[in-house]
Amino acid sequence: MTKETLQYVTEKTQELMQAFSCSQEAKEAARAWLDAVGTEKETEQTKAYLAELEEDIVTVDGLIGFAESEQGRAVFGEKAPEVAAHAKQIKAEGAKYCDCPACAAVEAILKKKADMLG
Repeated sequence: MTKETLQYVTEKTQELMQAFSCSQEAKEAARAWLDAVGTEKETEQTKAYLAELEEDIVTVDGLIGFAESEQGRAVFGEKAPEVAAHAKQIKAEGAKYCDCPACAAVEAILKKKADMLG
């Protein structure tokens, strides 16, 4: 991985870990990756980190479905229709993924996947 890619992914990883919408599993994978950078475990942790991120990122269609579900209404409360409408709007604008802070950071990191795997 180039120095530039490492710096970029490290910054995005910090953003991810600070995001209110970041799952505990993603935070743990991010911490494990950061701790492994520069060690013999870096390659193994990079693969595990990317796998976790690919599992966690929410598609815009997934967000729409969730926001319109009973479970989504339980999470978003009276904001659920707004979340669904927002998701439909960003989908119409070409978005493939949720644009919450965690998903945005994950999307940015995943764009560097090939560089990370070297």
